[in-house]
Amino acid sequence: MQKGIIGKKIGMTQIFDAKGNVVPVTVVEAGPCVVVQKKTVENDGYAAVQLGYGDLRPSQVNKPMKGHFDKSDVAPKRTLREFRLADCDAVNVGDVIKADTFAVGDHVDVVGTSKGKGYAGAIKRWNFARLKESHGTGPVARHAGSLGACSSPSRVFKGMKGAGHLGAERVTVQNLEVIKIDVENNLIAIKGAIPGPRKGIVVISDTVKKA
Repeated sequence: MQKGIIGKKIGMTQIFDAKGNVVPVTVVEAGPCVVVQKKTVENDGYAAVQLGYGDLRPSQVNKPMKGHFDKSDVAPKRTLREFRLADCDAVNVGDVIKADTFAVGDHVDVVGTSKGKGYAGAIKRWNFARLKESHGTGPVARHAGSLGACSSPSRVFKGMKGAGHLGAERVTVQNLEVIKIDVENNLIAIKGAIPGPRKGIVVISDTVKKA
């Protein structure tokens, strides 16, 4: 990983490219982010930088986190994320990372939390097939059906598909193209859809190509 940033999903829109084609994009308020901490191989066993995004009032921070921010002489931040950059020595504590860390044409990976959809049945959650609705089925056409434990092993294995909580989970979308960057307003337009509800926190990093 060469570069990364924390941002907030603003929403989707569409823009026109040089040929006049409509391109659907997701607009992200990327940064500004502050380097809060540097981790080194000697002290922590690995090299990484910790970025902070979103301001907090000092009264909203507990004492351990207040000490963490005071040690770096950085104002309290709402969101902290670590990035294992290829060259962590290039940045220092207190440096500000803005949207211009990326360029038009870059390919990025976006990590976010998908939209929560509450408690869902097995058909919506796992694409189960429903039962026939003809005579004799009863009011169970959208039920999951028997779990089939029988007498052996006489229990339900962990991970069995069924009704339950849907969404609100970590999702990564890879290899998305950066279409436009507004440095003045710290906005990045990324082609396609990215995970997360509106105003959800997302992490953007350059796509790591496998050898």
